[in-house]
Amino acid sequence: MKVIVNDKHAYEIEVESAKILLDDQGIVLDSISVGGNKFSVIHANRSFQVEIVEERREAKWSRIKVNGRLYDVQIEDKYDELLKKLGLDLLQSTKVLEIKAPMPGLVLKVLVEPGQEILKGDSLLVLEAMKMENMIKSPTSGIVSKVFVKTGDKVEKNGIMIQFA
Repeated sequence: MKVIVNDKHAYEIEVESAKILLDDQGIVLDSISVGGNKFSVIHANRSFQVEIVEERREAKWSRIKVNGRLYDVQIEDKYDELLKKLGLDLLQSTKVLEIKAPMPGLVLKVLVEPGQEILKGDSLLVLEAMKMENMIKSPTSGIVSKVFVKTGDKVEKNGIMIQFA
């Protein structure tokens, strides 16, 4: 699998039982959980304090802190590589410019404001439809340019609720 750090550095990683291959070089890590999402890791006689700050499993993305420094980590497995080879990864990268109401309903809560930067999967608003609360999440990363609804507004199906820059 490929691990991309801060959209700049890419590494090939294989995990074989207790051994990790990093760019075909065997490395040994000794780690222990110190509670929650925090770990103590020893590599080459050096100690590292690691914390998983944010994780989006569906996007195969994590933000981790190592000895106080933040890193964004993206994982690409063999299936992602296959999608790239077939050109199907471009279908997922299409930029969404508007969030439309998926059904008629009542806006219970707006969670974003213009100018706010959001990531794919972030919650945007809560929409009540057929007596159920639906969390509307962002299908893309971007910056909110306009919010067309406010708490208490009624929306029709396909009505534009949020626009991205």
